[in-house]
Amino acid sequence: MKLRSLGLFCGRLLAASIFGLAVAGAAQNVAPAVRAEGPAAAELAKRPWEWGPFFQGGKGIGYLISDYKLFSAGVRLGKVITGEHLGGIFRGQFEYAGELMPYWQAYTPPPHLQPLRYTNPQTGASYTELYPYGGGTFTGLSLTPIILRWDFKPHGRFAPWFQGAGGLIYTTHKFPPDVLVVHGTPGGTSVFNFSPQGGIGVQYFVRPKQSIMFEASGVHISSASLGDKNPGVNASIQFQIGYTWWTR
Repeated sequence: MKLRSLGLFCGRLLAASIFGLAVAGAAQNVAPAVRAEGPAAAELAKRPWEWGPFFQGGKGIGYLISDYKLFSAGVRLGKVITGEHLGGIFRGQFEYAGELMPYWQAYTPPPHLQPLRYTNPQTGASYTELYPYGGGTFTGLSLTPIILRWDFKPHGRFAPWFQGAGGLIYTTHKFPPDVLVVHGTPGGTSVFNFSPQGGIGVQYFVRPKQSIMFEASGVHISSASLGDKNPGVNASIQFQIGYTWWTR
C-alpha cells in the first residue's frame, strides 16, 4: 500500500514536472516572439489615437515653378481603425487622420517681367516676349481633413506607411502668382486652392507611446478653376518631420 502511494506520488510529481517544463518551454518560445515584435507593433495592436506637431517644407517641380519654396507647420490627429489585414508585404492596418496648418508660406520670385518663349504651331516661328511673373511671399493656412493611411506591418521600432490625402489652402492673396494679369486687378487665380496628395513615411518609436515621424509627399495645388485662370502648382515635393504621441 505504501509502495502504491509512493508510486502515485512519484507519478504525479513527474507529471507535474513535465507539465511545468512544457509551460516554461512554451513561455520561452513565446516571449522572444513578443519581444521581437517591438514597441511599434505593440502600440499599433491597440488601435490607438496618434497626435503631434510637425514641420513641412519643399519646392515646386517643373517649368516656371522650380523656384517656388513651400513651408508649413501644424498639428496632426489620427486613429488606427482596424486590426491587421491582407498578407505578405501588403499586410497592415487602416488609419484615418487629419492635419491643421495655421502656418503656411510660399516663397516665389518677386514680381517682374519674365521672358517666355513661344512657338507658333502653324508657322513654326519662335519668338520671345516679356510677361508679368512672380508674386513674392504668400501667407495662409491649410486644412487636410481627409488622410487615408495604410500602416504596414511594423518591424521593431519602425512602422512604415503609405497614404492618400486631400486638403484646402487659403492664402491672403491669390496663389499661384497672377500670370498675364496685373497684380492686384480682378481676374487671375484664387485665394482658395485644393491640395490632393500622396506620400510615404515611417514612424520610429524612440520609447513606448512616442515616436518621430518622417514623410515624403507629392502635392498638387490647384484652384479647380475657382479663379479666372488655373495654372496651379502641378507638382511639388514636400518633406515632413514631426513628433507623435500614441494613446488609447
